[in-house]
Amino acid sequence: MSVSAQPRLALVGDRGNHDEPSHPKIDAMREQWDLTTEWIPTTDLHDVSLLEGFDGIWVVPGAPYFNQKGVHLAVRHARENGLPFLGTCGGFFSALIEHAQNVLHLPEAEGVDEDPEKLMPLVTPLKCSFRGEKAPLKVRPGSLLASIYGTTEVEEIFHCDYGLTDAFMDSASQGALRISAWDTDGAPRALEITGHPFFMGSLFQPELSSAPGEEHVILRAFLAAVRTRAGVLTAQSAT
Repeated sequence: MSVSAQPRLALVGDRGNHDEPSHPKIDAMREQWDLTTEWIPTTDLHDVSLLEGFDGIWVVPGAPYFNQKGVHLAVRHARENGLPFLGTCGGFFSALIEHAQNVLHLPEAEGVDEDPEKLMPLVTPLKCSFRGEKAPLKVRPGSLLASIYGTTEVEEIFHCDYGLTDAFMDSASQGALRISAWDTDGAPRALEITGHPFFMGSLFQPELSSAPGEEHVILRAFLAAVRTRAGVLTAQSAT
């Protein structure tokens, strides 16, 4: 566990990539946080040295990333070292693929972080696309996500047109990784890793329904986990 004057959070992603609406929202919020935050471009991630000393990692939206292999390095670093992890939109896909690749060793996931063309057979258009709109979700009872929401029926904002095939999703969500939310068509929309202090990915984007000082409940829970990792206890982290 690291100890620092302020908890440190790495924002892994390509800032401004695809004109992601989440990026300015994240920038506005982080100015109000009692954390030190740093954007880490994927093109700078060739090993985990840049991630040393951080108390949490958020893989932000923006897929396809300029360096998918660097994103997988960040996901694996958080997964193996018990660092609080959040992956939203593209971060959800990256967490799922990294687990399929390095934990389950699924042949269809081999090499997708080095050759983007190998990912294309796994990608499929979503049955329903809700770009910037709210859509209902069913949350797995007893999951970390259910405990954060306090309910199993919610609505969230999506900004994505594509998902991964049902066959790959079923194969990849094995072992400690489990799907924790589905849309009304039964398509996976969130995941978590059991036995980890905080490891969550969501195809929806809680940052889009957040504002400075009024963070989404998932963000509040994630930031509290980052502070706990850093050994910092505050009134804010207890709420």
